[in-house]
Amino acid sequence: MNYLEIDNNHLWHPYNSLPSKTPIWAVKKTKKSKIYFEDAKVLVDGMSSWWSAIHGYNNKRIYKALKKQAKTMPHIMFGGLTHEPASILAKNLVNLTGLNSVFLCDSGSVSVEVALKTAILYQKAKSKEKFKFLALENAYHGDTLGAMSVCDPKNSMHSLYGDYLSKNIFVKSPNLGFDSDFSEAIEDLKEKLTKYHQDIAAFILEPVVQGAGGMRIYNPKYLNEAKKLCEKYDILMILDEIATGFGHTKKMFAYEHSDIKPDILTIGKGLTGGTLTMAAMITSKNISDVISNSEIGVLMHGPTFMANPLACSVANASIEILLNSSWEKKVSKIENVFQTKLNKVKNSDLVKDVRCIGAIGVIELENDIYAKELQEFCVENGVWLRPFGRLFYSIVAYTISEKKLLKITNTMIEAIKYLESKHAK
Repeated sequence: MNYLEIDNNHLWHPYNSLPSKTPIWAVKKTKKSKIYFEDAKVLVDGMSSWWSAIHGYNNKRIYKALKKQAKTMPHIMFGGLTHEPASILAKNLVNLTGLNSVFLCDSGSVSVEVALKTAILYQKAKSKEKFKFLALENAYHGDTLGAMSVCDPKNSMHSLYGDYLSKNIFVKSPNLGFDSDFSEAIEDLKEKLTKYHQDIAAFILEPVVQGAGGMRIYNPKYLNEAKKLCEKYDILMILDEIATGFGHTKKMFAYEHSDIKPDILTIGKGLTGGTLTMAAMITSKNISDVISNSEIGVLMHGPTFMANPLACSVANASIEILLNSSWEKKVSKIENVFQTKLNKVKNSDLVKDVRCIGAIGVIELENDIYAKELQEFCVENGVWLRPFGRLFYSIVAYTISEKKLLKITNTMIEAIKYLESKHAK
């Protein structure tokens, strides 16, 4: 059976056409930080499966947890029933976040949907009809309808749906830079809140790093000031840590770079170490109490695979592995390599900016026309990266060896040099 032919005829890949307009490579297996292609190529993975495989692939302890759970109960509905793996996971997440109330779901976008619904319910439970959300320009929060409505309506892959989506309110993003001035963004936030606070249920934002909207790293002190303004108007703060959570920014959660705690938190990606799909929305006890003790009484959401025992068991194993490792030290070393190496191309005429934080290294190009060339160059030279628009970036597993990390960074540098020689004026 030629499964590549089947794929080409029948499978719709992410952000793509059918058949695909970009190359699709066939993968045979994975191991640690390597991807083995069917054509015998072996690539170092510089994407950690869209930032989820924080321990690398085929982790023995995760596999053991998966196998053990599969023997007893691979799945059971969560309506009216519970099980030990879900309870243990809830306790682990409560301990990690300091928040109280955990809603387990099956993808990051769904956790955002649940967070938005929860914010509306909270306001309704307090007899407030507040149905709009505040979000940052350059925001990305997922691909489902509610999540798309809080993505940047202009600078986003979802602008095609603009006439259909709920109309929300957007404020200026903080300037680029971990220590940057964010006063202009705060002034814009003050103006929008003064004008629209009676309509806004919550402010949703990606803390410290905006992901698919530009891999924008900003000053975490912005969060402190934004939280004060939200509290002034009883507007909830939803922090979307689906991409940044579980250590990617050198903190367990990116908001820990600030002095605040969110009212609602969404997590995913690294939650199961990239093994199974699972996400969660976590709130303060106050929010769940206000909703549960009101006439509304319930949160009307229930995915079929909510709290899947296999995913819960894997998530518990992944959290245990992370907490028992020297992940902070490893992520700091990764950041040092990214900064030292990638800054070598900062003065290239093709490069607009280089920025790094934790396990995230970003080269932003001046032009968005090179993504396909960059990817093909990297694949030919033994590295899996997936550039997006102007963004040529890597987010790696914390377990990656220095040799493999240098392979990634050196290939990124060589790729820029290749573009310079090919497109020299």
